[in-house]
Amino acid sequence: MILYLLLVVVGFACLIYGANWLVDGASALAKKHKMSDLAIGLTIVAFGTSAPELVVNVVASVNGYSDLILGNIIGSNNFNTFIILGLSGIIMPIAVQSSTARKEIPISLFVAVLLLFFLNDFDFSGPGLLSRWEAAVLLVLFLLFMYYVFNQMKRDSTLHTDVLVKSNVKIWGLILIGLSGLIVGGQLVVMNSVSIASTLGVSEKIIGL
Repeated sequence: MILYLLLVVVGFACLIYGANWLVDGASALAKKHKMSDLAIGLTIVAFGTSAPELVVNVVASVNGYSDLILGNIIGSNNFNTFIILGLSGIIMPIAVQSSTARKEIPISLFVAVLLLFFLNDFDFSGPGLLSRWEAAVLLVLFLLFMYYVFNQMKRDSTLHTDVLVKSNVKIWGLILIGLSGLIVGGQLVVMNSVSIASTLGVSEKIIGL
């Protein structure tokens, strides 16, 4: 049990450092190609912060741990909304742009409600299954959202700031090491979390939450 916990901690460390290195490398590559700060924030940094969850969920999906996937998604969203947003608001009031309040937040709510209906077959009588076509709809909606994001970036007039450009070797080294850390960390977290759940006799969903 203690070994499983230690390996989970090591896995999370690999995920965190791997995501940071991946973001550093990808951001440096984007800067080298004159990509704006806003574009980097909305794409590369956004992906980097979600990369650990993505890797964990992909590993869990490949191994058939569906409860762990949903538990991780729900737990992560709740933590981001209640804890991170709550603590940030207590430390300093958060200024929200009108476009965020009128567009981005409603989009997030719409996707959450849509997922609720998908998992309950719209009439709340189904077995609680996310089918392949429903998953495909979610991916298409994500692509549409990215299209919206890139359109927003085109309207942004923020100029690119000059920074010290890293060498290609260092950039790709960070990217490859970051990806490796994510893969190794994802495997460690999923496999040992499942082992902990089995040892404690609890559902994988509880561990994910």
